[in-house]
Amino acid sequence: MSRRLTGNARIAGVIGWPVTHSRSPLLHGYWLERYGIDGTYIPLAVERDFEAAVRGLRAAGVRGANVTKPWKEAAFALCDVIQTSARRIGAINTLVFDERGIVGSNTDGFGFLAGLGEAGIAVDGKRALVLGAGGGSRAVCHALSEAHAHVTIANRSRRRAEQVAESLPEIAVLDWERRSRAIGDYDLLINTTSLGMAGSEPLDIDLSGAQASLCVSDIVYVPLETPLLRQARQAGFKTADGIAMLLHQARPGFKAWFGVDPVVDQPLRSLVLATFNH
Repeated sequence: MSRRLTGNARIAGVIGWPVTHSRSPLLHGYWLERYGIDGTYIPLAVERDFEAAVRGLRAAGVRGANVTKPWKEAAFALCDVIQTSARRIGAINTLVFDERGIVGSNTDGFGFLAGLGEAGIAVDGKRALVLGAGGGSRAVCHALSEAHAHVTIANRSRRRAEQVAESLPEIAVLDWERRSRAIGDYDLLINTTSLGMAGSEPLDIDLSGAQASLCVSDIVYVPLETPLLRQARQAGFKTADGIAMLLHQARPGFKAWFGVDPVVDQPLRSLVLATFNH
């Protein structure tokens, strides 16, 4: 089916400053083309007056938007309705404009779990060790907990890990120095830190004491195979890379704005990966 734009076109976009780095227009554009939808998704470079911009978009009939830096906190304050997961995580990345007003959600946890599922990694009842205590960690910890995993968090700053556990009280805290010695107690290992990202030092962890069934995930996707994932693959553990989370987290917004739950396939994965010069 060929893509078409008419006066009834549905419009969504990504709001940030700058937005030149965002891959959202590329992947949403791919889906719009694939499904022949009368709609468009555009980058919206908003340097100031975020509230005025959002209210203007809603008044103009735009369906909603993704939100990136520096406007995530401002988006939280602006919403009329905040979904439970976003409230617990403390961050919003997706806005939907409907009869309820401005509705905010966080789709990172959805994207993370979908990526694990794509890799054939089960979560229910598993013991998960999450490394890191930033925004990505909060989304991952909440999603794992909601999926009935038993979650422990470790961070270089124990106080930051404790702050995550205070907002998500079903989560335990492990001293960072014990991460290698305790690895045998877990079924899942998830890195949400920047360690292993291009330009950063690698994550220092010894997997030799892990169970043979350990599954390892890294939400970093530049490089696609981080040193942690390479170590895990060479040891024979099942792995999940970070690009799946990036792609799947876009699905709920697309469905809300354009009415189709899109499929993450290999052509889309290859299209987005090409922009990172892997």
